[in-house]
Amino acid sequence: MTHSETHRITVYGCDPDEAVLFRELAPRFGVTPTITDAPVSEGNIELAAGSRAISVGHKTPLANTALLGLGQTGVMYVSTRSIGCNHIDVEYADSIGITVENISYSPDSVADFTLMLMLMAVRDAKSIIRRSDVHDYRLNEVRGKELRDLTVGVIGTGRIGAAVMDRLRGFGCRILAHDSRPKVPAEYVPLDELLRQSDLVTLHTPLDSDTRHLLNRQRIGQMKRGALIVNTGRGALVDTEALVSALESGRLGGAALDVVEGEEGIFYADRRTRPVKSEPLLRLHELPNVLISPHIAYYTDHALRDTVENSLANCLKFESGKRHG
Repeated sequence: MTHSETHRITVYGCDPDEAVLFRELAPRFGVTPTITDAPVSEGNIELAAGSRAISVGHKTPLANTALLGLGQTGVMYVSTRSIGCNHIDVEYADSIGITVENISYSPDSVADFTLMLMLMAVRDAKSIIRRSDVHDYRLNEVRGKELRDLTVGVIGTGRIGAAVMDRLRGFGCRILAHDSRPKVPAEYVPLDELLRQSDLVTLHTPLDSDTRHLLNRQRIGQMKRGALIVNTGRGALVDTEALVSALESGRLGGAALDVVEGEEGIFYADRRTRPVKSEPLLRLHELPNVLISPHIAYYTDHALRDTVENSLANCLKFESGKRHG
């Protein structure tokens, strides 16, 4: 794809591997990128001068004051390099004339990772690996389970949820689905029924005011004793305090979490020599039946390339529409 006209796009919160791809792909779109690893803040808004469209990362919340400053600088469009927009006040942005859009990327990255977490959870992989690391090669006290013998509840059946269900069918398990807007052929049931019947519940719904703490204390209490929770969606879909209580009491059988409430400012950094100031996260780490990964399910070669390419395409589409519309 070539364009005779060059567009300026400022890319904020850009990791080194993303920067390589932006520099490789931008010329094909006729785009000149200004790239910074810093997230948008009131202190670096001037980098967006001359750009009507910008691209931002998902790792840091975008403050309304920064949005206002961007608008005053002439920015009219924000492409977030994520499927979720929960780090941006989209309504406020709209009220000051800034359009915010997400991007899509290969759902296979998160779907594959979700299945890996499921299999690790049902086979108690954390305990096995920890014991093997210290040369304790005895069999676990508790036998693993096979997915074909389980009922798996999938909450949210968009592109990623549907890709997870596609994979689960190969294992022969019973699949229940819940979504406010059913999207694909599946056995859809009300949420309370899904929670009561499922041996494992996996979360793939967007985070908004309606889904925040979707799994709260009361709903976790509806789940089967010994059930497992897998979350590769957003941390705040689960009430972490309620989850920790249910795990510590033995009410739940375990959890595999790629996202955790309050992860901002903790994940994506080396914390080996700095204290982690999240008590719920520390309590989760201590539990032998809880797997935690640092919001990394999306992080594959294929998905990262999709992310950069689609962010550029979205910015360019907006620019072209504004120019010709």
